[in-house]
Amino acid sequence: MGRYLGPTCKLSRRYGVDLEHKLFYSDNSLEKKCKLQSRPGQHGQTRRSESNYKKQLIALVALRYKYGLREYQFRNLFRHAERQKGATGENLLKMLESRLDNVVFRMGFAVSRNEARQLVTHKAVLVNGKGVNVPSYVVQANDVVSIRERSKEQVRILDAVKQVEDRGWVEWVEMNAKKLEGVFKRVPDRDELPTEINEQLIVELYSK
Repeated sequence: MGRYLGPTCKLSRRYGVDLEHKLFYSDNSLEKKCKLQSRPGQHGQTRRSESNYKKQLIALVALRYKYGLREYQFRNLFRHAERQKGATGENLLKMLESRLDNVVFRMGFAVSRNEARQLVTHKAVLVNGKGVNVPSYVVQANDVVSIRERSKEQVRILDAVKQVEDRGWVEWVEMNAKKLEGVFKRVPDRDELPTEINEQLIVELYSK
């Protein structure tokens, strides 16, 4: 199954959570723009009681869509998280947040993870001064992520940075907006990530 390229709000409405496909909505909040409380379809659909398996599956698919991963990529990441010390679910979230495409998104160089992935694959991003074009590259604490000199005039990058500069960055990155350069200070703690993510359901599903 390839990456989802359809309407992003439809997915957020389907799963009832903000999948963070776009970081900025100008004056329109995601709640207003995507109408998260309504279900897709005419007049919305009445939510039926859900089995535990369905809840697990929805949690899995929603998180995959949130970070833009295919099934085999997500499963491989989960297996890697299982082999590490600590809670598997938290390890998984930390690994997702450490991906280069996600860090580029968090730093505000792109308005969506899809756009961040495109910047990386088009060789517009440097890590510690060296070009990296692999979206799954693992960014370490204190790594410096910046925009390549020849890409610094791209309007989409400048616009994205301006928007996040007005709103403020997440706590685990430190940005220099003028230089289009940021430091990935650390992996975020679990309580700094969205509460609607239920990683334990995913662990239960994959552990069957």
